[in-house]
Amino acid sequence: MIGMTVNDTTLGTTIANLGMTDTRFPKPVFHGDTIRARTTVKEVRESKSRPNAGIVTFHHQGFNQRGEEVCTTLRQALMLRKPQ
Repeated sequence: MIGMTVNDTTLGTTIANLGMTDTRFPKPVFHGDTIRARTTVKEVRESKSRPNAGIVTFHHQGFNQRGEEVCTTLRQALMLRKPQ
């Protein structure tokens, strides 16, 4: 689910993934399911130690073809302010 969103959200700007919390799998995924992902930026703050970076909290959600949420997680990442 997170890998599906990289090209649209963080390609070329991620310095480090800092961790994931609140990870849940509320419904099972079966062979043949079609999965789509949605990412929402929940919080952005400046890095105190790196002036060219900030810490972003993402809410990632995965849905099956019936629109049922099958996965959800909060992820914090250290991100460049501008792509290099």
